[in-house]
Amino acid sequence: MYSLFLASSVPFIGYIALGILALAVLIIFVRNIRVVPQAHAFVIERLGTYKTTWHTGLHAKMPFIDKIERRVSLKERVADFPPQAVITRDNVTMQIDTVVFYQIVDPVLYCYGIENPIVAIENLSATTLRNLIGDLELDETLTSRDVINTRMRQTLDEATDPWGIKVNRVELKNIIPPREIQTAMERQMKAEREKREKILISEGEKEALIRVAEGEKEAAILRADAKKEQAIRESQGRAEAILTIQKATAEGLRMIKEVEADRALIALKGLETMVNVADGRATKIIIPSDIQSLAGMAVSIKELINDSNIDTSTVADPS
Repeated sequence: MYSLFLASSVPFIGYIALGILALAVLIIFVRNIRVVPQAHAFVIERLGTYKTTWHTGLHAKMPFIDKIERRVSLKERVADFPPQAVITRDNVTMQIDTVVFYQIVDPVLYCYGIENPIVAIENLSATTLRNLIGDLELDETLTSRDVINTRMRQTLDEATDPWGIKVNRVELKNIIPPREIQTAMERQMKAEREKREKILISEGEKEALIRVAEGEKEAAILRADAKKEQAIRESQGRAEAILTIQKATAEGLRMIKEVEADRALIALKGLETMVNVADGRATKIIIPSDIQSLAGMAVSIKELINDSNIDTSTVADPS
């Protein structure tokens, strides 16, 4: 009975062992398949020697022979280093901290080129910063950030090429001078602002005076132009009046000529004109002799007519 049981259980045990072996092979196969995500790289070693580099995609390695030495991210990274004590050329000690933006471009060099690349970059940035600041004075350091950043980036980028690292950018985050220097700078800034304020006030007053003077000048010019215009118009008015009088006189002479007035009538009209010219304001009027004789004759005729009570309307025309 026992022997029968053993004979029947041998195939069953064989199936179980075969299944376990198949499962183990499947597990080993699955565990040796890897998917490399985007912006990553896997460094593969075979028996302790560099074999290849896996990039994005599905990969499989030999079990027990190949291994993933390092998983490297190819994304840009940021290293914020603590403040470093540096001394300027004019012997001012200040604290400066830097920020380095870097990216791994060669995973193999990054893995085998240096033991601790981040510590190496930190020490290299500290020494480079001290060398650069040592050639500058305090004022140049505060106003030359871009120059310092560019020179540090070039130096670090050249030094990290053998490590498979590219330095994209270097920034000086904080420049902290000593407290007494900060106080002196604040006083200097305050004095500079007060100076600008005084300059602006004086320029404003100067501009105001210039505007007032220009206004007075323009007003004087306008007044002079007004007086000139008034004088011109008055002279034009007098000229037009004289011209009108002359035209009227010429028209009167023309009419007298047309009616063929005699000498006595002309003399009488001349006498009336002299009286109008005097207009009661003249104290002495010089009358020509012919007009005087005609005037005397006119007075004698008038007296004769009044004495004889002759109606002038009935007197015949002497001519």
